[in-house]
Order: sequence, then structure tokens, then C-alpha cells
Amino acid sequence: MLAVISPHNEAIRFEFALAFSKWHNEHYGRPAKVDWRVIGGTSEIMRYLAAEYSVSFKGWWRNQGRDWPEAGSSVILDHRFKPDVVPEAASNDPKRMKEWERKRDLHQAFRSTDDPSAYTCKIDLFFGGGTYDHGKAAKQGLSVPPWADGAAPAGTIESVDGHEMIPVELGGETWRTSHFYGTALSTFGICYNIDRLADLGVTTPPQSWGDLASPLYFKQLGVADPTKSGSIAKAFEMIIHQQCYDAVRAAGYTDARIETFEAAINAARLPLGEVPSDVPSAYQDAVAQGWLNGLRLVQRIGANARYFTDSASKVPIDVSMGDAAAGLAIDFYGRYQAETSRSPEGRERMVYVTPRNGSSVSADPVSLLRGAENRELGVRFITFVLSDAGQRIWNFKPGTPGGPQKFALRRLPVRRDFYPAGDSGIRSHYPTYEAYYSDPLGDPTVDPYVLGKQFTYRFRWTARHFSFHRKLIRVMCMDSGEELRAAWGAILANGGPDKQRAAMAQLETLPDDPKPISWAAGPGYVNASEQIEIMRKWTLFFRDSYARAEAMAEGTL
Repeated sequence: MLAVISPHNEAIRFEFALAFSKWHNEHYGRPAKVDWRVIGGTSEIMRYLAAEYSVSFKGWWRNQGRDWPEAGSSVILDHRFKPDVVPEAASNDPKRMKEWERKRDLHQAFRSTDDPSAYTCKIDLFFGGGTYDHGKAAKQGLSVPPWADGAAPAGTIESVDGHEMIPVELGGETWRTSHFYGTALSTFGICYNIDRLADLGVTTPPQSWGDLASPLYFKQLGVADPTKSGSIAKAFEMIIHQQCYDAVRAAGYTDARIETFEAAINAARLPLGEVPSDVPSAYQDAVAQGWLNGLRLVQRIGANARYFTDSASKVPIDVSMGDAAAGLAIDFYGRYQAETSRSPEGRERMVYVTPRNGSSVSADPVSLLRGAENRELGVRFITFVLSDAGQRIWNFKPGTPGGPQKFALRRLPVRRDFYPAGDSGIRSHYPTYEAYYSDPLGDPTVDPYVLGKQFTYRFRWTARHFSFHRKLIRVMCMDSGEELRAAWGAILANGGPDKQRAAMAQLETLPDDPKPISWAAGPGYVNASEQIEIMRKWTLFFRDSYARAEAMAEGTL
């Protein structure tokens, strides 16, 4: 039996368990059973895996008669620890050197052992979620490569005639590494209820992230908690990232110059925020200003929120039922709910749209976990989901040849040959499969290989801020959400943002304790030892600042 931990919904779990068992029976002469471990979203999964590995490894380490150092769990999971670099402080201090050597041995032992008889989390695969968490799992040593480099089964990564079927990356987003492999693709966007928009007097449906900041959507948006949902955290990153790009372009820099500057900055390996002499400081200033613009756009969207929920899948459901007029959604939740919420006559109640140039195309990977008790079966599952047979499950209509049995999953397959061939050398399945698809994968507004070229994800701009965004958005829009909505409501009731400039400036003020929030300083807050205390201070700051903005709008301050 294969143990798989996953944030995927019940429909995906049902169809892939069924299809894998059938595939396994055809290839190995017996069916296979999947034991799904469902504990929540990717954030909860990562915390669970880290805890399970720490406990198991600690027991194995102590059984060998070795001492477990203070903060041993942090040492084994710290991807920044360099076992081959002796700290300067330890090089001339025997006591510190001994302590460092203990940590080095611990760190190396954890990452050099892949044997379930030593230690294991008792789960074989991590299936689903985003590349951020799968990448983090690899850095922390929780996952291992399923194959040696170049040893993937024939036809898995490349077609039999040598064409790449699963790119390493597209548009700046990583789709596969030696440790994880993208199985399906996702964009991030907006879902809206047609009838609710009409009730609100909205004549033009939202097409861009900025549309969701309109006063028309005050207390009408469904939003998920980015600290609980990796997909919604990624959606917020897309909002901020696009604002960085818009600011850079508004400053007069072309795409070609952006590429040149970013290459020079990456090659220089300077501290965050510094640029080499051949890159104008005004360029970096534009990136930083765009980042601040993005935070303020997120703040307005939070001000329009009807609620924040723990589950990203709840938002499209609520929008389809009219409990929210619109909301942020990952594409497959939006499309799936749009399908299931059609009227008996087949009329659409809800629509999902990916904002043009507003989202990169990211992958939902699968990873083999360290110390997997059923390693061989796990590798077979990875082979299956990347194969033609596994990819059909994502978007074929139920009951079609090789398709799912019961549910239309409406996900985007990762394999290049499921889409119209842009390369004449690629033998595309699209002409044969088109009639079986649940979604028009040849439509440029759906095809991820087209969308991926319209949005370039630049890692330097927002990737290192990912965790910081999650925490700041929580304190800025959730923990102080009641005060935020009260301030925004008072501004709207007293002439709107244009007439309430002072109140708006107060509302948009960011904390400066212990130091001003900025693009360059942002990632450092995530690793601060006093992080909890900082977040508490920021929550109090925002509550007070929003109360002042409300009073200013009402003329009482």
C-alpha cells in the first residue's frame, strides 16, 4: 500500500487512486492501493512532515548512543547550514568548534540516510501543492530524487524521439528539479458570480487584479488565508509581482533592458537591494516602489473582503452560491466549481478568468519522501502521473477513453504533447485528444504554454518575500481586518479615496518598528528570532493606524 500525503481534493484522490491501481495491474500484474493522508493545506503538511522527521530521526540518533544537541531539529532542517564551511568564530575556539562539528555530523547524517529502517515519516509521497513547498521540502532534506540524473523511464520527461515533454521551467517558474516533478499546471485568477455582479450594478466583470480594489466590491470578496493556503499565497505574490513589473515599465525600462539588468544583478551576487555599477539605481528603486504598490493593492483587496477562510476551495463554492460576488482562486478550483454549479439548463452561474499578464504558470509537483517504506511503489506512482495515462486523468471528460471515471477534474496537464504543437518536431496528441478534453486546451487564454510566455516570473523580485508576504498580509488584512474595513468604509462614505487623501495616506502607512518595511528588508523579518513579537507589534500598529484613518475620514480627528 502506498502512503501519500496530499492537499488535493477528494475528486482528485478518488480518480488517481483508481487510475493508478488499474495502470499498476496492467504493468505489474496486480492492483495497487493508495492510503491518502489528508491533514489540510500545504502549510499544515510541511509542518507535519518536519515534526515527524524530527521525532523519528531524534529517536534513531539517540538509539546509537549519541547526544541530541539543543535545537537539533532546527539544525537538521536548516538548508542554510554549510557543513563544509567552518564558521570564523569556531575556527579559533575549540569549544565552539566541537559544537559546530556536532551540528555538522547531525546535519550530514540526516541528509545522507534514506533508509526506512533507520528513520521515516511513514509516508512515501508528497503529491500536490506548489513548487515553493516542494522546493522547501527538498532544501530541508525531506525529499529525495526518485531517479538519478538522466535515469527517468523512457517517455517520462522526454518523448521517445527525444523531445522534451516536461520543461525545466517556463516564464521564470520552475516546473521540475531532480527532487520534484510538476504533474499539472496552474494559473491564479478571479472567479465571479454573474448574477451577483448584476445585483451590485457591476457592468464590466473583473478582468484584472486591480479591479478587485474597486469600491463596488466593498464587503463582497471571498478571500483565503495565505498563511493556510499556499495557492492563495501564490496568488497574492502574483498581484505584487505584476505591480513590480508595471512600475519598472512605467519608469521607462523595456523588457530587453529588464532582462539585461536582472542578469547583471544575479551575476554580481550582491546583498539584496544593491546593484552593480552598470545597473541604474533608479531601476532597483522602481522594483521596490512596485512592491510597495503591490502591498497597497493587496490591502485594498483585503479591505473589500467579506471574509478570510482557511480553505482556498471554499471561495469558488461561495461565489458560485452567491455568498460572495467575486474572489481570488486557483484556476482548477474556479473551473471545477464553474462546471458543477451550472443551472439545470446548462447556464453558467460563475466564471473564472486569469488576468491577462497577471499570473505566471506554476506546477503542482510530486515528491518522493526520504525513508519511504514503499519506495519502489512510490517511484511507479510518479512514473504513472507523468505518463500519458496519468496525464489524461487531469482534463479528460469522465467516461472518455483513458479518462477519469466519475469526476471532471479540469486541471491542466503538464506534458507538452497535450497541447497544440508549437514545435513541428513534437508529436502532439492534441488533434486526437481535443474531443475528450473538459477545457479547450488549445485556447490561448487556457493553454499554459501560451500563458507562460505572457508573464515572466522574476525570482529576485518576490520569491524571497513569499513567507514575509504571508505574515504581513495576515496582520495587515486579517488580524486587524475589522479596523481595516471600518476605515475603508468611512473613506468610501465620505467622498472616496480622491477626496480623502489624508485618510488614505494614513490607511496605507506601514510599520517602522523595529525598522521600516521595505523591499530590501522584507525577507529578513521572516528569519528574525523575535518574529512573533514583531507580528504582535504590527497588528497593534495597523489597528491603531486604521482607527486613525477612520476618524480622519469622519472628521473627528
